[in-house]
Amino acid sequence: MLTWPHGHGDWRPWLETVEPVFVAIAREISRRECVLISCGDEDLRERVGARLRAAGADMRRVILAVCESNDTWARDHGPITVLEHGAPLLWDFRFDGWGGKYDARLDNQITVKLHGDGLFGATPRRESALELEGGAIDTDGRGTLLTTTSCLLDGKRNPGLDQGQIEDQLRHAFGIDRILWLHHGYLAGDDTDGHVDTLARFCDPETIAYVSCDDTADEHHDALRAMAEELAAFTTPDGRPYRRVPLPMPAPVHAEDGTRLPATYANFLIINGAVLVPIYDDAADAVALERLAGCFPQHEIVPVPCLPLVRQYGSLHCVTMQLPLGVLPGCPDRD
Repeated sequence: MLTWPHGHGDWRPWLETVEPVFVAIAREISRRECVLISCGDEDLRERVGARLRAAGADMRRVILAVCESNDTWARDHGPITVLEHGAPLLWDFRFDGWGGKYDARLDNQITVKLHGDGLFGATPRRESALELEGGAIDTDGRGTLLTTTSCLLDGKRNPGLDQGQIEDQLRHAFGIDRILWLHHGYLAGDDTDGHVDTLARFCDPETIAYVSCDDTADEHHDALRAMAEELAAFTTPDGRPYRRVPLPMPAPVHAEDGTRLPATYANFLIINGAVLVPIYDDAADAVALERLAGCFPQHEIVPVPCLPLVRQYGSLHCVTMQLPLGVLPGCPDRD
């Protein structure tokens, strides 16, 4: 699932540079599985379709929907799917612009609108009052969830709920057995309060790839070293240390006003047969691609230039939300 950028929001100054990134992501997804794209109006829908056809997307696997939006971060406003009794269920959590930082009223209604229009077929939608963004959590698919205290326990998203109450809601929604809390980790320019999908990710139930920083003069060094120590102390459910794969940091990327932007290789996207990896025209790109290739030996590693995305403080995984097979009716996920 993608939500296409438009000229009515924060992307307006960079629309010409960021749209090619969305085209590349949608094209690569469509070559391997279905992609549902929300477009703000009918004119944008037609334009997106034309651009994707010209770029070589497999239009049999592209669903273009009309739905108004504030922004593009589908990871955070899209539904989070679980399997309940073997059938998919769409959890629709409350989205309030990362704790009220930005207007998100339209984004918070996207899942409702798409579901009401039948884009998810017969898949049921279940609403939750919990404010939870998809980028704030990562799971191994076997009952363990990884997250950060800086985000889920910030006191702004869910005032009045303590750690135990939030854990209860996570267990209820996702059927998980364990929650691994990271107390450290930091990326300059990040406005999500430390989404885990920018810091540390499960590659499989025994492997975690994470952002590292070897430069002692870099502002990230101490926080990321402390995070690495926390990850080293975590164990799998059977008590073994995780295989930990450090990902480098690219050279600092700055906005026009000098603000450092949160460029990260941890923001990769796993799809059918491939892993899409953000790159930043940096020497560290090759290192990140090689290390992730070792984490996903059965997948094609596909680099996607994402410098334009970090202008708005996110990257590749942040603008996507995965949907399991069967959620998009009538779309051929495989030839």
